[in-house]
Amino acid sequence: MKFLLGKKLVMTQVYKGNDVVPVTLIESGPNFVTQIKTKDKDSYSAIQVGFGFRKEKSIKKPQRGHLAKIPNPKSQIPNKSQITNLRWLKEFRVDSTELKAGDEIKISDFNVGDKVTVVAISKGKGFQGVVKRHGFHGGPKSHGQKDRHRAPGSIGASWPQHVIKGMKMAGRMGGDRVTVKNLEVVEVDSENNLIALKGAVPGRKGTLVVIKSS
Repeated sequence: MKFLLGKKLVMTQVYKGNDVVPVTLIESGPNFVTQIKTKDKDSYSAIQVGFGFRKEKSIKKPQRGHLAKIPNPKSQIPNKSQITNLRWLKEFRVDSTELKAGDEIKISDFNVGDKVTVVAISKGKGFQGVVKRHGFHGGPKSHGQKDRHRAPGSIGASWPQHVIKGMKMAGRMGGDRVTVKNLEVVEVDSENNLIALKGAVPGRKGTLVVIKSS
């Protein structure tokens, strides 16, 4: 299983022969293994991966102490702050692995044509009505229907005489954890740690994106 953490940059397009392909650019490196969890010690097997950079004063003490325990082989991590000032930490369940804490996961593990699954938090759109949030058609544009064009209509029932749980109504929209499967890897730029995925990826610019093989 191949996996990476990345940051959404921008949506653009590339040319493949005579075809124009819409792609989303994601900055996906460097990624470091911050912890290996085993069934004997943690009751499950997983790899914890760190990505991103933040100022040391913005890192909470427990996380700072956790990252300080990671070995620092100079051949892999010339700058110790790369791994002690990581911004995001995520786990990936695995059965077994040859990776060790401090190893770098490189973007070159993915190849052009690979199918991947992407997980990210969608854009938050605030409080929205039923027309935008659920696709309601609204009321009829006829006489006696002033200011009712985007109203939800009846929400009650003769029994049980209260609004049934799960009724589609106005409310907060977006900000959900969205999974998109089978996105194709169009280009891989190992020098700049960039990967281009065909199609749209959830979230705004700067959103954390989880990429794993389908």
